[in-house]
Amino acid sequence: MKPELRAELIRSLTRFIPADAILSTEEERKPYECDGLTAYRQLPGLVVLPEDLAQLKGLVEVCREREVPLVMRGAGTGLSGGALPLADGVLVSLARWNRILELDAVNRIARVQPGVRNLAITEAARPFGLYYAPDPSSQIACSIGGNVCENAGGIHCLKYGLTVNNVQGIRILTLSGDEVELGGSGYDGPGYDLLALLHGSEGLLGIVTEVTVRLLPLPEETRTLMAAFPSVGGAAAAVAAVIREGLVPAAMEMMDRPAIEAVEDYLHAGYPRSAGALIICDFDGPAVQVGEELAKAGRVMKQEGAEEVKVAADASERLRLWAGRKSAFPAIGRLTPDYYCMDGTIPRHRIAEVLAGIADLAGCYGLRVANVFHAGDGNIHPLIMYDSSAGELERVEALGREILELCIGVGGTITGEHGVGVEKLDSMCQQFGRGELKLFHDVKHAFDPGGLLNPGKAVPTLSRCAELGGMHVHEGRLPHPELERF
Repeated sequence: MKPELRAELIRSLTRFIPADAILSTEEERKPYECDGLTAYRQLPGLVVLPEDLAQLKGLVEVCREREVPLVMRGAGTGLSGGALPLADGVLVSLARWNRILELDAVNRIARVQPGVRNLAITEAARPFGLYYAPDPSSQIACSIGGNVCENAGGIHCLKYGLTVNNVQGIRILTLSGDEVELGGSGYDGPGYDLLALLHGSEGLLGIVTEVTVRLLPLPEETRTLMAAFPSVGGAAAAVAAVIREGLVPAAMEMMDRPAIEAVEDYLHAGYPRSAGALIICDFDGPAVQVGEELAKAGRVMKQEGAEEVKVAADASERLRLWAGRKSAFPAIGRLTPDYYCMDGTIPRHRIAEVLAGIADLAGCYGLRVANVFHAGDGNIHPLIMYDSSAGELERVEALGREILELCIGVGGTITGEHGVGVEKLDSMCQQFGRGELKLFHDVKHAFDPGGLLNPGKAVPTLSRCAELGGMHVHEGRLPHPELERF
């Protein structure tokens, strides 16, 4: 950002935003140069932390009039570069929007500001016997506004769904300064149902200012089962068999041997080191039902070749088993200078095939990969280990693209919950055709005609896809010229 523009913005913004909420020096802006995808960094032109709607509206107006792009940021835990700043833009942090506005235990909803932490909702609801179901691994830090923008999932999404399945209403501020309410406190509302459209929109369509989430009763009982298998193939077959038997675990996670060994060295969670793969399942509900489902799942696991099936004896052991799964990322971080967490979704019955393909690709690139993922819904998270100081990032990116190609090839998608951001723009050209991409651009234009909200993210330009040669070519006009420049 040119110094004169930065100075002009600061002069305009300080009329209604406190000076300490405008970060302009390089030292102040440095902490915002990336999100959880640290491989890509960019110092923002300016950082602003508005505290209320009036300040946010004023900020949007100032930037719109000067055609300055805006990038919204929650807690910065995203893993696809969705909150990567722009050198000539303003990064807007909603971290100070962290109040729970209402908790209605009778109607089982909570109205919260976008900066409220995911886990804080459950902590506030627990005294009423309620909780918020989506639980990303970063739930202790990630914000509900960011969860909406990425349509975050978590280990319990198999039974309870993603963020979109647990949100009843949101309020957004458009770039034109309009406040729009989608959904509400009830289960249905008038007009078009645009809730799903905004979930996973990655900040391209509007600024989330309030979220109404659905709360669920705490289950009477929750029990955890761990099953160890000699191979990934056996564990993958067991996942399909459990679902085929009509069982729907609250969670069904899978780890391969590299991940198991890393977690055991880090946390001593009680995982068998000799296992080729591990499955951890949660069953919840009425106590009698949970007992029956556990017994049935255990029998299915053994029939599919499990070498060990163990049910957590108490709450302490259960928490330890899950702590291992949720600590997999930092555990891998102890083994390598850098790691790259991929995200794709595949049909459950293709898990073994895809993991074998990932292992072959990793061997070709000379890189190590550990796999930790939501096996129940086929959302895989390969962790590619590398050393950026050795110039390995380009090789890692190439491997990542091939892994996503593999997901597409078996009928899957390039993301399950991390989003596209800047990481998967090129893979979007392989996943979608010209007509589909043109439709995405038209939706973007309807909400943000000037293309100023998070430009350059999530949806590639048609010219970029044509340049790569990987786009399915359909007839259709080019996107609006002002979008093409991004």
